[in-house]
Amino acid sequence: MAAGPAQGRFDDPRLAESLRVGDVIALSEVYDAYAPLLFDYCHGLLRDRVEAAGALRNVMVSAREHVGGLRTPERLRGWLYALARKESLRRRDSPSRHVGQEAAEVDDGELSEEQFKRREERRMLALSALAALSGRQREAIDLAARHELDAVDLAGVFGESAEEMAVLLGEAEATLEAAVRAALVARNHWEDCPSLSALTESWPLSRQSARSVMRHVAGCPTCGERDTPRLPADRLLAVLPVAALPADLRLDVLGAATDPERADNRRAVAAWAEPFDERGWPLPYQPAASRARERESPRRRGPVLAALAAAVAAVVLIGGSVAAFTGGDSDSPGGASALPSGGSSSSSSSGGDPSQPAGAPSVKASATVGSASPSPAGSSASPSASASPSKSPTQAATATPSRTRAPASRSPEPDRPRTPQQGRLAITGCDMDRDEACTVTIRAVGGPVDWAVTGTSGELSASGSGHLEAGDKAEVRVSRTNGWCWSEKTGSVSFSPSATASVTYC
Repeated sequence: MAAGPAQGRFDDPRLAESLRVGDVIALSEVYDAYAPLLFDYCHGLLRDRVEAAGALRNVMVSAREHVGGLRTPERLRGWLYALARKESLRRRDSPSRHVGQEAAEVDDGELSEEQFKRREERRMLALSALAALSGRQREAIDLAARHELDAVDLAGVFGESAEEMAVLLGEAEATLEAAVRAALVARNHWEDCPSLSALTESWPLSRQSARSVMRHVAGCPTCGERDTPRLPADRLLAVLPVAALPADLRLDVLGAATDPERADNRRAVAAWAEPFDERGWPLPYQPAASRARERESPRRRGPVLAALAAAVAAVVLIGGSVAAFTGGDSDSPGGASALPSGGSSSSSSSGGDPSQPAGAPSVKASATVGSASPSPAGSSASPSASASPSKSPTQAATATPSRTRAPASRSPEPDRPRTPQQGRLAITGCDMDRDEACTVTIRAVGGPVDWAVTGTSGELSASGSGHLEAGDKAEVRVSRTNGWCWSEKTGSVSFSPSATASVTYC
């Protein structure tokens, strides 16, 4: 059942200092003061009591290990929430995470039938209004209203400036106020407007319905004139369920943080919370896919590709006539002239085509060297090349390949049919923002491509397949499979041939 947060701040500087010197009693105080709502926050992000319990345990372990770097001990509470968010998002990204066991609600005592009915009505109203907000807006306003974090704390939690968080909070409050008014009009006056009635067939409102109702009320002369009471965010969100902290978790957390035999585990848990900024706050969580893209960014690939290009050019200069004999195609996506046209590999557009910058010069170099090979007259009719008595054994040895290369100097065969060069996919990801779907764009580069959606990661759904000629484009609709969520998430859509599109949702 619903329960509000504890009022006021605790003695953060004293607790931070006690944790700094390794006081076990301080850790138990921190747990007793902050664990109930930290667990509720982790549960809101993970929707599973087992994962939320594991996240809270790791937060307490990381806090004890890293509190020495916190330069603002008076912000201990917000700092703990920053650790909780990073750990929860890390767990949510794990493909092997536990799912399906949501925690029970905090029991706030016996309610009469009338009280229970009134609370459920207010809860449906709150959920319907929150559905109109984006994931970041919902998370920010929940942290501010129910968890009592201010803009400075939120800046540390989200890894942004206090000014940016103040703007986000302002937008969230304005949107929530409009959404509450629209939900009240829909609940109390739906019979007066057929259009509104059609939008409110079930409660709580879905994300799409909540936004449609808000737009309708704002533009409808009849609905727009309705008077509704103003409900502050803290009162509105106070009726939302709070996840009950497991009774046996306290002993588990204290043991994990203090048991000498679990020191190696503590070091591993502390490493997951890294890195930290100059103030000692954890930097926001970065999904593995984002880190991989960052590692393969053009700035980091530059020196490697430059060395690769130099190596390829050297090889081509040494064996240029052999490259010319293979008939390299300068339009090959891989730029590897020795490969048959059907064997070049395609790559994801999110990581670029690493072989292209190095490969293109090598193709041009091979063509240039090939054109500089002896002409038919020079390779077959030069008397000095075959009969000069003054040639050394080394010179004679180097002359032998020129005779074996004679077939390459025969007249070209312009009418010989060539196998069409297979292309690759260039992918543009998408951001759903406040919608329930977005569109990924795919394009064929360098030749025709037979493509198909091969899978998704995260709470996403997508399908499709087809054929694209070089330069053609296609669009693939990607939808969310979850209900409404608190924070921004990142998933992906995989395509064949090898390509991946990044999708941000909630």
